Amino acid sequence: MKKIKLLSLVVPAYKQEKTIIEDIKNLDKVLSSLPFRHEIIVVVDGFLDKTYVRIKNQESRIKNLHVFGYAKNCGKGYAVQFGIAKAEGDIIGFIDAGMDIDPTSIPALLSHMETKNADIAIGSKLHPQSKVKYPFVRKILSWGYQNIVHLLFGLNVRDTQAGLKLFKRKVAKEVFPKLTVKTFAFDIEALVIAKEMGYEKIYEAPVKLNFRKGTITRLNFFIVALKMLVDTVKVFSRVKTNYYK
Repeated sequence: MKKIKLLSLVVPAYKQEKTIIEDIKNLDKVLSSLPFRHEIIVVVDGFLDKTYVRIKNQESRIKNLHVFGYAKNCGKGYAVQFGIAKAEGDIIGFIDAGMDIDPTSIPALLSHMETKNADIAIGSKLHPQSKVKYPFVRKILSWGYQNIVHLLFGLNVRDTQAGLKLFKRKVAKEVFPKLTVKTFAFDIEALVIAKEMGYEKIYEAPVKLNFRKGTITRLNFFIVALKMLVDTVKVFSRVKTNYYK
């Protein structure tokens, strides 16, 4: 692929008032060490605390930062889709707010984008070189979900749900307008749409992940997992009816 000139990274943020400023500053520090320009697009998914106000005040202090938001919580998938529509980079991606995934993982994905001319590079908790601290129950559920995904869609990746992914601009701009899932299963839909459109050069890269308890409690985690499964089945149904063609 052509030499990277601009990297756009979307950060969907939901109830991150305590850490959002520190997290974005750390992200900007990592991206500033790269040999090309970058922009950080924070999308605050609902004005439910002081996240928007606090990070918006940093917009004039961090030159590469653009902050957007809206009053109603619409879901992580919606926030990422919203941010990607604003992105200008020739590589466009997203990373979860809260920074459970260490931003220093980003160069490994970029290496795949450049050396392998990848359509998509994704962080993977299951990559043999990943360093992951993750609750055992989540590991089991993740393993089960990934087996379901492989069975339904034939995606040759071990982990579709880690919150760090990069796309060629062309891929991102074609895939994300087609998203119908607005919550947590949007990752799998994006990868499935890309495959259906012929973008099959998808590579996994190692990540450093240290799970921090955030807005999803242990109790409602299982509710989220169930909703993800339902949305995944809906995506499968759309594939079978050629919805994404």
